[in-house]
Amino acid sequence: MKEAIRVDGLTKSYNGRAVLKGLSFCVEKGEIFALLGVNGAGKTTSLECIEGLRKYDGGSIAAEGRIGIQLQSASLPDHIRPMEAVRLFAKWNKTQPDPGILTALGIGELAKKQYAALSTGQKRRLHLALALTGDPDVIFLDEPTAGLDVEGRAALHAEIRRLKAQGKTIVLASHDMAEVESLCDRIAILNGGEAAFIGTVEELTEKVRRRYTIAVKTETETESFEADDIGEALLDILEGYKRRGAAIVDLKVDRGTLEQHFMNMAKGEKA
Repeated sequence: MKEAIRVDGLTKSYNGRAVLKGLSFCVEKGEIFALLGVNGAGKTTSLECIEGLRKYDGGSIAAEGRIGIQLQSASLPDHIRPMEAVRLFAKWNKTQPDPGILTALGIGELAKKQYAALSTGQKRRLHLALALTGDPDVIFLDEPTAGLDVEGRAALHAEIRRLKAQGKTIVLASHDMAEVESLCDRIAILNGGEAAFIGTVEELTEKVRRRYTIAVKTETETESFEADDIGEALLDILEGYKRRGAAIVDLKVDRGTLEQHFMNMAKGEKA
């Protein structure tokens, strides 16, 4: 695959405090890539630098193709109506609105409302529609499903997958780890202005110290155990119950969620 975005040695400081310390990563064409980090890790700054919204001090950024940006908030006039905004953005981009995208995002249903009267979720959908008006090759999505209900999230996820199927490159920022795990091909976790991890969710699981939780239910009680080695731990636990003569009616093994792995990596040492 070819690269859609390459970031090399990116640095940025505010009032002498280094926020980005030589950040480097690349995003392949046609993949969904998540940039993650706890508050203060440099995620927002790096995204704004790549998007061209903020100047950086050193390093280089290369992006191929047209860019579309869906921000968490937009400075649209309170009185403007959604289709007026869509037509305005389409005119700026010298293109025509895509009826399929507008239908998928439910923009037509908002035709009579003014921007100020839209809910948070409706504004998110409009912002995404505006980001897509120029038929971009690379799309930045900043918390795209925040404020959406379950139905809205499912519809937006389907639209994101449709964009990927069209060969679009998508850079996603999200605090929803289930969303990241469901949608993304690769993730980058920032820690202290550097990339602590870049790879797939499966690779992250291998990098981070895996901690299994084993829940054992008998007819009288439920007990939980933690272990690093699942095979040896299970043998010991089962032998213990056998010696006690306690019949096991249910057993559940939890390998750990992406959120747990993310927090371990984001707050731990660079891997």
